[in-house]
Amino acid sequence: MSTEKRILITGAAGYIGHQLGNRLAQDYFVIGTDIQHRKGLNFPLEVLDVRDSNLVLTLAEHRITHVIHLASILRASPDRERDYDIDVNGTRNVLEACLAAKVQHLTVTSSGAAYGYHPDNPQWIDEEDPLRGNPEFAYSDHKRLVEEMLATYRSEHPELKQLIFRPGTVLGAETRNQITSLFLAPRLLAIRGSDSPFVFIWDQDVLDAMEQGIRQDRAGRYNMAGDGALTMQEIARRLDKPLITLPASVVRAGLQVAKWLGKPVGPEQVNFLRYRPVLSNRRLKEEFGYSLRKTSAETFDYFIAQARQQGDL
Repeated sequence: MSTEKRILITGAAGYIGHQLGNRLAQDYFVIGTDIQHRKGLNFPLEVLDVRDSNLVLTLAEHRITHVIHLASILRASPDRERDYDIDVNGTRNVLEACLAAKVQHLTVTSSGAAYGYHPDNPQWIDEEDPLRGNPEFAYSDHKRLVEEMLATYRSEHPELKQLIFRPGTVLGAETRNQITSLFLAPRLLAIRGSDSPFVFIWDQDVLDAMEQGIRQDRAGRYNMAGDGALTMQEIARRLDKPLITLPASVVRAGLQVAKWLGKPVGPEQVNFLRYRPVLSNRRLKEEFGYSLRKTSAETFDYFIAQARQQGDL
């Protein structure tokens, strides 16, 4: 592995990408790509779609040794083919560009969602458990397909080292997404008969672990989660909000009505609340050697404190 790291980050204008790029730019050459600009970057950013065939030219021009692939669709759109093209074909373009430009190391952010939302998920999911995804959830399905592709490339092209992270629910001071909207709502919803706990990881732990992996040229696949997990009952207590517990059939019917009204939801999403994958972080701590700074509970409490300070709670 070259001692001179030259890093390219896809999705560099995103929530994690811009923070990680600013950190690494203190010690290494860093360039980012994204489909939009962002202020406050300490590194140059090229407006480039992750599917663009010119990516290989950018890698070669800047003699990139390490690629951090963060670009993906976080919120599913009505155009499933487009989302697939960005997530799956975009990753294939990154892989082929890396090989053509002789990149040495690839870091990819996958997700715990790649394991899928299934009633027979293990109580604590290990990295060796199967990646089953859910065809009805574009995000989960695409993460599974991407990981299957990465496994093929690992086997056929061992010269490109791969470091893959599978985060649980990432929370930080500024995190706002579909999941945090559940917690910021006036009332929380739970499915009767299902604890389905959340595992949280502090966004700064995500950044620290990724930075460590780049600096140490690590390879492997690692879940990202704080110690412990919180059920919806525990989350409601921490938020001091009422918890409505409903049968799955009622929630499914409500989601169907919302879909008919044009909302970006559907009845299949009931499994998102029923069968959440609960990630074991043993390998992250023992094999990767990362020391987590916050537990799941501490991460959630931090999120609550910041949201209240900002007037969102």
